[in-house]
Amino acid sequence: MPKFKYQAKNSLGKVTEGVIEADNEGAVTSALRQKRLEVVSISGVSGLSALWTALNKKSGNITTKDVVVFSRQFSTMVNAGLPILQGLTIVAEQAENPDFRVVMTKIRDEISNGVPLSEAMAKHPKAFSTLYVNMVKAGEQGGILDVIFERLSEYMEKAEGVSRKVKSAMMYPIVVMSVALLVVIFLMVKVVPTFRDVFTSFGAHLPWPTQLIINVSEFLSSKKALLLVVFLVMVGFAVSMYRKTKTGAYNWDLMILKLPIFGTLARKAAVAKFSRTLGTLIKSGVPIMDALETVAKTAGNLVVERAVFNARDSVREGKTLTQPLKESKVFPPMVTQMINVGEETGALDAMLSKIADFYESEVDVAVDGLTSIIEPILIVFLGVTIGFIVVAMFMPMFELGNIVG
Repeated sequence: MPKFKYQAKNSLGKVTEGVIEADNEGAVTSALRQKRLEVVSISGVSGLSALWTALNKKSGNITTKDVVVFSRQFSTMVNAGLPILQGLTIVAEQAENPDFRVVMTKIRDEISNGVPLSEAMAKHPKAFSTLYVNMVKAGEQGGILDVIFERLSEYMEKAEGVSRKVKSAMMYPIVVMSVALLVVIFLMVKVVPTFRDVFTSFGAHLPWPTQLIINVSEFLSSKKALLLVVFLVMVGFAVSMYRKTKTGAYNWDLMILKLPIFGTLARKAAVAKFSRTLGTLIKSGVPIMDALETVAKTAGNLVVERAVFNARDSVREGKTLTQPLKESKVFPPMVTQMINVGEETGALDAMLSKIADFYESEVDVAVDGLTSIIEPILIVFLGVTIGFIVVAMFMPMFELGNIVG
């Protein structure tokens, strides 16, 4: 187990030093808290300890689940009248993720030095997004931190649910097609050559399906197939580099929205996220300009981001939010009409929540429908592909039987 050197203050403010064995820095912090010591600094005694700490860290670091659980717990604590410092200490001690425990400890220490909660959280963007920080800031100004954290947990759970469903709908056919491709390649490279040798030894005339399969098998076993793979890898790398450019990323996101089936699903998910995020921010008291900027930066699609920034410019000029959203052609007419009604009646946050509820249910229906359509299509495709290979290999058997006879 690695050793860590620490500096800590006791209840009298006296700084003490020492060395302690622990799995990671989070465990050191917890051990010192139990001794009623306030951590000043922690450092590894040797390079091996740093390596040990890195190896013991969880992959992925802080997850959405960690932040959601924290938001719900902290909302309950603040609502019960528990001081923020004490609440953060409890959360830090109970956190299962050591990375999140370290972040909570740092935030608690910064707050004890007079730093506002939102400003302390802003220093840890990997854990707390811009949206999260802005809502906490609005909660501090309005004195409704417990309500804000409750809304944040609900928002993150719903947003994560929609994102997870969309990803699963898109990953399912990709995984199945990848497995099918590997199976076909295995048949072509390992099984078909055996049949080819048998057919060649008899010198029989091969039907065109069999000859086609053999030609494909010979191609996959040759150096030409390797060159094709290298070419495809280079094309993939070029596309990846193009996507990293501003124009390339925008065109890629635009292409995603225009896809026949998956594009509709991605558009509905984008509308649901936009409506839920903007509605939650406005309802929490975040100014409309700051809310639109946060929504744009967290859109996850550059086409939607540009549309929201255009809407923000329109609002800055004293115009409506509806018109630029309508001109972007990203948002369906029903959405822009409901937003227009919300602006005119002064109930924009409520209208956005209704839009989000509707489109989140639409995403559920679309995912279920897409899955029910894709499954039979994939089954038929696999059956036809594998069946064609098998039939093509056995077709010459009848002619070989006659030759042997």
